[in-house]
Amino acid sequence: MALKDFLPFFLSIAMTIALSAVARAENVSVVAFGDSLMAGYQLPPEDAFPTRLEKALKEKGLDVTIANAGVSGDTTSGGLARIDWSVPDGTKGVILELGANDALRGIPPEETRKNLEAMISRLKERGIAVLLAGMMAPPNMGSDYAARFNPIYPELAREHKLELYPFFLDGVVTEAGLKLDDGMHPNSDGIGTMVERFLPTAERFINSLAKGE
Repeated sequence: MALKDFLPFFLSIAMTIALSAVARAENVSVVAFGDSLMAGYQLPPEDAFPTRLEKALKEKGLDVTIANAGVSGDTTSGGLARIDWSVPDGTKGVILELGANDALRGIPPEETRKNLEAMISRLKERGIAVLLAGMMAPPNMGSDYAARFNPIYPELAREHKLELYPFFLDGVVTEAGLKLDDGMHPNSDGIGTMVERFLPTAERFINSLAKGE
């Protein structure tokens, strides 16, 4: 039998392998890792940021699953303690959002940076990409604290070549109507604003994961 007679068979196998690879690449598994801002403090589960973001991305045609690994009250040290078991094997990317509680508690920014960098390094060692969600120090902490805290996120993103969303609460922090009565956490409308502003960055991040970049 001539070699050409085997070509349809070989092409069929190649096509099956290619389609299988595409199928495996279609769904992107992401973990949203953070504090109460990520967990959806005092909101129904369907209004939590990860759930709303997943829905928005799917409406853009992206096949993505975003697990909510937010823990209310978590600091960067708490996140570092649970990062390994909170992010399961098979995760393609992590949205890392921590540091707000560090600032509220006046934890030295140097410690915050050290913890964030350790989490980033652990995830990178596992081949997991990171989208870093930045935070800013509250005004009551003073200018000196802010000068040490605020540069943490852009510097880490630059040093580790990460996708960065500069300020997670952008569009919400100064709008009383977008926050709960505590004046700190976003309400459902606030989450909607956050998702809308975060979406282009998330879309770029998910597309890069889907392409294996």
